[in-house]
Amino acid sequence: MAGRGTPATALLDKQRVAHTLHSYAHDPRHESYGLEAAEALGLVPGRVFKTLVVDLDGHLAVGVVPVTVQLDLKALATALKGKKAKMAEVTAAERATGYVAGGISPLGQKKRLPVVLDTSAEDFDTIFCSAGRRGLEVEITPTDLIRLTNAVVAQISA
Repeated sequence: MAGRGTPATALLDKQRVAHTLHSYAHDPRHESYGLEAAEALGLVPGRVFKTLVVDLDGHLAVGVVPVTVQLDLKALATALKGKKAKMAEVTAAERATGYVAGGISPLGQKKRLPVVLDTSAEDFDTIFCSAGRRGLEVEITPTDLIRLTNAVVAQISA
């Protein structure tokens, strides 16, 4: 399939994980990368998850939540047994993950960061998250995403 080459898709192929790639024309003027993906692909927005990098007690971590909600920083900190979380600087997030903002995937990150997946992911057979660049989403089972990222599952949406 054309356009596969991201670390996320390479990981999925290497691990032989069933997945489907969905691409769309990214509009740089759109206000929300995640909502843009849901609209462009005709999906229920609650099935599309965004990957947010946070600074947790001086270390980076990742929260994966539906695009329709906010990340509850306190809940994420609790899930990872930390004290205080705040959104990471974009440059730090990009440097650690190897992806650009708006295309950060929880999969295939340059530096493997702790991941917390919102419990709502388990409501679906498959969910969508960034495949490693703007305009490319991967459809994957929550179970496979949890296994590949060693994610903690917790209620982290607000």
